[in-house]
Amino acid sequence: MLFETDLFFSNHFSFQAFGNAKTLRNDNSSRFGKYMDVQFDYRGAPVGGHILNYLLEKSRVVHQNHGERNFHIFYQLLEGGEEDLLRRLGLEKSPQQYHYLVKGHCARVSSINDKNDWKIVRRALSIISFNDNENVFVIVASVLHLGNVQFAADEQGNAQVTTENQIKYLARLLAVEGSVLRDALIHKKIIAKGEELISPLNLEQAAYARDALAKAIYGRTFSWLVNKVNKSLAYKVNKSFVFLGLLDIYGFEVFQHNSFEQFCINYCNEKLQQLFIELTLKSEQEEYESEGIAWEPVQYFNNKIICDLVEEKFKGIISILDEECLRPGDATDTTFLEKLEETVKNHPHFLTHKLADQKTRKSLGREEFRLLHYAGEVTYSVAGNVLVSECCVSLQTMCNSENPIINQCFDRTELTDKKRPETAATQFKNSLSKLMEILMSKEPSYIRCIKPNDAKQADRFDEVLIRHQVKYLGLMENLRVRRAGFAYRRKYEVFLQRYKSLCPETWPTWDGRPHDGVAVLVKHLGYKQEEYKMGRTKIFIRFPKTLFATEDALEVRKQSLGESHTAAASWTVCFVIFFFNCFQIAVSLSWWRGTLGRRKAAKRKWAVQTIRRFIKGFIYRNHPRCPENEYFLDYIRFSFLMNLKRNLPKNVLDKSWPTPPPSLCEASQLLRQLCMQNMVWTYCKRISPEWKQQVSKSGFFKLSRLDGRQLPIRQNYAVPVIKYDRKGYKARSRQLLLTQNAVIIVEDSKIKQRIDYANLTGISVSSLSDNLFVLHVHCEDNKQKVVGLIQHFSNHL
Repeated sequence: MLFETDLFFSNHFSFQAFGNAKTLRNDNSSRFGKYMDVQFDYRGAPVGGHILNYLLEKSRVVHQNHGERNFHIFYQLLEGGEEDLLRRLGLEKSPQQYHYLVKGHCARVSSINDKNDWKIVRRALSIISFNDNENVFVIVASVLHLGNVQFAADEQGNAQVTTENQIKYLARLLAVEGSVLRDALIHKKIIAKGEELISPLNLEQAAYARDALAKAIYGRTFSWLVNKVNKSLAYKVNKSFVFLGLLDIYGFEVFQHNSFEQFCINYCNEKLQQLFIELTLKSEQEEYESEGIAWEPVQYFNNKIICDLVEEKFKGIISILDEECLRPGDATDTTFLEKLEETVKNHPHFLTHKLADQKTRKSLGREEFRLLHYAGEVTYSVAGNVLVSECCVSLQTMCNSENPIINQCFDRTELTDKKRPETAATQFKNSLSKLMEILMSKEPSYIRCIKPNDAKQADRFDEVLIRHQVKYLGLMENLRVRRAGFAYRRKYEVFLQRYKSLCPETWPTWDGRPHDGVAVLVKHLGYKQEEYKMGRTKIFIRFPKTLFATEDALEVRKQSLGESHTAAASWTVCFVIFFFNCFQIAVSLSWWRGTLGRRKAAKRKWAVQTIRRFIKGFIYRNHPRCPENEYFLDYIRFSFLMNLKRNLPKNVLDKSWPTPPPSLCEASQLLRQLCMQNMVWTYCKRISPEWKQQVSKSGFFKLSRLDGRQLPIRQNYAVPVIKYDRKGYKARSRQLLLTQNAVIIVEDSKIKQRIDYANLTGISVSSLSDNLFVLHVHCEDNKQKVVGLIQHFSNHL
């Protein structure tokens, strides 16, 4: 099936190329989060889906830490791109020529084959009918050229573009005017008292503006790519289909340098941890309530205080960041940090260099702040996260682009929209809130992935690395929640079956209810009241040590049972023959039960296969006969024939007939004709000679011959004839009607002559094969003595 293999394969590699990159921990690390709904049909095959993406790490486009790379697609295009394509894009083969690709000092990696991956990406894009793939590569190339744009200061200290060649390439690739693009990179728009003013940028501001534009172009193009993929995975409307939600989200991140992306990622993990704990407690509480056990509050670290620190209105970090980004004047990293210190300085989970004590200041820079997360402390740097809004000259330039992808990514309505624009942080917070709503409506299952070592070697466990992951995955807090309740819970039947040998009253069998048996067992074992609870269907043991003691007692019991078995070995010999005979009988019975079981299993398998064939045939019922529908069509035909057999007409006057399926319409018509002929033949066969003679003398109808059989003529009979005049024998077309009382000659629905049977004196018939006959009447009128010469069209009257 195309969707099951090629489409998922294609979407997977498309996302990997544009959203994955090499990091210090992984050669193919996903640098964005995604939630995907996968739609399955009644057979369990995937038939549709939809993807929501979260926070692409756009800062990687312009900067990479040492030992890391930019997104894969840049290197794949340069290493594997065809010569003709690279020439049209104005690119060279070497990644070393582009500033955005060498920040991490590892443009080429021995474990990554960019040239081969390029072929896979091209194939993947073609499979999902991605007709705009070359335009996408135009955007990728424009980002590389944008990174090579350089600036120099003039006499007034204003930035000027020094690489005109790059501007020409950018103007052609982005389909904008070169002069407009150049001005957009070195100027900013200021709105003062309702008037728009264009202000020049200095070197630092111009570099920030260039990088902001590169990140905006790549980030919006990635979102456009997700929408294109969603169209290829579009849902199919069917109530019988089911959905499975998959959340592949970034884990908690702590690096030497933690920027805005790491702040958002860790905020996301705080929200997920909060949801995880809430759902864990909820499931625990629901189980206790269903078992009739009183719920006892569980003590755990509630990280709501950290979530509020980040997202609270007017006081949270995101609200302060929004205020700084959108307020009039020059907003900088320093003003943002000062605003943070002023607003949340008394929060126990927030610390800066200014607020720290003398000892802590040594590990905290002046442009950094520290948050105490549920998993530990993380220090974030505000340096390099310049608060530049996209609503600038560059945005207006991109909105006027004639490139089809750029035109879709930058909506012109953004220029005229008077509504206060949302910052990246607010957009992420809102999308994260929607994700929480989705997850709350699901029944979640969690998969925690732990990497054993950084060397990718088998059978090697780095304890420090594993401890680090367990801590930052929040597993310890979940274990504390679990252990705060009842550590062990089991069905009464299972618990009694395992430990019944520890109590003489329950060993070897217990004939009563399992609940009562467990009560007797735990009383014998000496469980204290606070150590366990008895639910409706389960026993709950609070402390692991109670269960460990029970397990130790079970091991001792097994050893004692083994010794008693040795002492009783002599008695066993006396019954060997008896048990051997019983064994033979048991084997015979077991063989017979196995035979019956196999027969039953074979019947079930046949039934399942029959149902599947029937359902598949119903789906293909309107197709020409094929292996998928032949069983269904044969069954429908058989059912129709059996129904017809039970509902055949009883006589010639019974016009009922079962409605045939479309494939049997012609056969049904033939069967109906045969049935009618058979009923007529059967009727004629039952007529006695006396009845035939009486019928032949009757004036109402006479006998004619049809296919060699005597058939009665209906009381009203009509036949086309030709009447010849007595004088001149002129031929005239007429209709001859035989009714119960008279013979009527009709011309064009007009009665020309009526002859009552009482006035009919005779009929003259020609001895030749010309079908001529004459009707004689007894009448005073000479015109009625001889009606005329009549020729009948048929061979039988």
